[in-house]
Amino acid sequence: MAANVIKKIMPMLDRILVQRAEPMATTEGGIVVPEDSRTKMMQGTVIAVGPGARSHQSDVHVPPLVKAGDRVLLPEYGGTRVKMEDDKEYILFRESDILAKYE
Repeated sequence: MAANVIKKIMPMLDRILVQRAEPMATTEGGIVVPEDSRTKMMQGTVIAVGPGARSHQSDVHVPPLVKAGDRVLLPEYGGTRVKMEDDKEYILFRESDILAKYE
C-alpha cells in the first residue's frame, strides 16, 4: 500500500520528496535512548523527484542531480513536512536545499 501512496505524488519543478532516516532507539552498548533525547537525523532517502527547474537564461528544464533511491544529507531545518495516507512523514525540499548525495 505504501508504494501506491508514493506513486500518487509527483513533486513539481525542482522539488524532491525525502523520507528522513529514523534516529537510533538504542546505542551500540544497548542503552535505550529516550524519545526526547533522540537527535534529528540529517540524512534520508529520496522517494520522488520533480522534472527539474527552468534555466533563467534559456527557459529549458535543468534535470535534477538526484534520483529516487539516492541517499542524501539534509539541512537540520527547512523543507515542508507532508504526512501521507500510510501514516509516514515525508519532507519536500528544493534541490538547492539538499546538502550532498552519498553512497
